[in-house]
Amino acid sequence: MGIPFTKMQGIGNDYVYINGFEQTVAQPGALARRMSDRHCGVGADGLVLILPSATADVRMRMFNADGSEAEMCGNAVRCVGKFARERGLAASDEVRVETLAGLKLVRLHRQEGAICAATVDMGAPELRPERIPVLVEDGGDEERFVSRLVDVDGRAWSVTAVSMGNPHAVIVVQDLDALDLSTLGPKFEHHHLFPKRVNTEFVQVQSRARVRMRVWERGAGETLACGTGACAVAVACHCTGLTENDIEVELRGGVLRICLDGGHVFMTGGAVTVFDGVYYGEEEQHGQR
Repeated sequence: MGIPFTKMQGIGNDYVYINGFEQTVAQPGALARRMSDRHCGVGADGLVLILPSATADVRMRMFNADGSEAEMCGNAVRCVGKFARERGLAASDEVRVETLAGLKLVRLHRQEGAICAATVDMGAPELRPERIPVLVEDGGDEERFVSRLVDVDGRAWSVTAVSMGNPHAVIVVQDLDALDLSTLGPKFEHHHLFPKRVNTEFVQVQSRARVRMRVWERGAGETLACGTGACAVAVACHCTGLTENDIEVELRGGVLRICLDGGHVFMTGGAVTVFDGVYYGEEEQHGQR
């Protein structure tokens, strides 16, 4: 028995989406590993289940390519909004999505009648170390983890930690392209200061209105884009005085516009359906959600 799915991407951050209103997946973590494989599976940064919700139009569960469940993904939630509206799971172009990081409001944008992008109210950023979480050592500031030196790979890096419902470490660098993320990324991800692991964003500031970034996502490795990571970058750069409150963030997969307004972070970017298909994996099992 095959599993119908939809492949979607938001500026290159690609996931496999399964309609949980019509089918169930017993072991989504294991399925995420198999379907995400870019040689033997569909190929993706992970798996997203779109499920019924008691408090919103839909509920989103997301699993990284390594099978671990994550709280949220900014690029994926835009695609969830598009999917829900186009498949009749939501009644308007303002789609409410329940996530492990709280309720997200997705406002869809159309071009010639077709949904092409979305703005998401990502909520308020969290800077308190215990809520990110990040450990504070050596009597540091208990209120915020901003521009603190962290030893990784024999070097002291200035790190600002932010949560957008999931943990992020933001590091400003002079030469983004010179970084060996395949070496650095895992060392940050598994650093002892981050008990739940961490997504790591390396940033090169181009102006007060634009930055470039690369991201190492926990459980997925370097990806073309990370929506929550772009939001964390905007927050970190603003609170350290490097940028304004409305900026463009250039990622390897494209550009996101991030606006800090009224204590919340708003993210605008594309949402694209790549293709629909049926996955015939080895011994797929179905059961309860």
